[in-house]
Amino acid sequence: MPAKKQDKVLVACPHCGHQQAEPRTGISSVCKKCGGHLRVQEILHPTAKAAERGPERKLVTCFECGAELEVPVSAESTMCKRCSRYVDMKNYVINSAVSKNFKTKGSFVIDPKGYVFNTEAVVKEAVIKGRFLGKLFAEQSLTVYSTAEIKGSFKTARLVVPAANHFRWPEQIKITSAEIAGELAANVLAKETVVLKSTARLFGDVEAANLIVEEGAVVVGRIRIGGKS
Repeated sequence: MPAKKQDKVLVACPHCGHQQAEPRTGISSVCKKCGGHLRVQEILHPTAKAAERGPERKLVTCFECGAELEVPVSAESTMCKRCSRYVDMKNYVINSAVSKNFKTKGSFVIDPKGYVFNTEAVVKEAVIKGRFLGKLFAEQSLTVYSTAEIKGSFKTARLVVPAANHFRWPEQIKITSAEIAGELAANVLAKETVVLKSTARLFGDVEAANLIVEEGAVVVGRIRIGGKS
């Protein structure tokens, strides 16, 4: 009794365009012309695959109730599904004098010529190169350059001082973690890890759960590792 003929269809190689017959229910194969890998079902049903992926998304939390919200990466705002509050997600770049409050899940950048005063800023991540006068809370990270002038108060999860830059603060800095590649003159209290890059210079006392010091870094001050923070 002759073998049952297998149902086949023509599929085009996405690498070279060569067409060849493959089983309709096949999963994968190899192009007979270029040797490239063929995903048979993706070639036969490309629209279904694209629909599965959808737009790239990210998670943000509502300022008011803390609910987690899944939104497209490109979105600049949304409404909280739990409390119906507006959530700003725009990125702000300040290059002039501005006196207003900011509340965004996006980035907040003050250029060297920028001056933000009499403000309360609650942002996802902040980069300060200019002047800031007020209260700043950077939820994720705060990067400070030598040209920055900060007066008031700030809180952040992660402090970053880039290489060839310096930052001086008169009070103890309480943070979750830090990455210092430039110069920091301050006492630091960190819940997690402080990383001192090879170009770092730290003048002050450090208390942290963990300290990573690369060869070449300079530390002048007392160090306490693993204590309660």
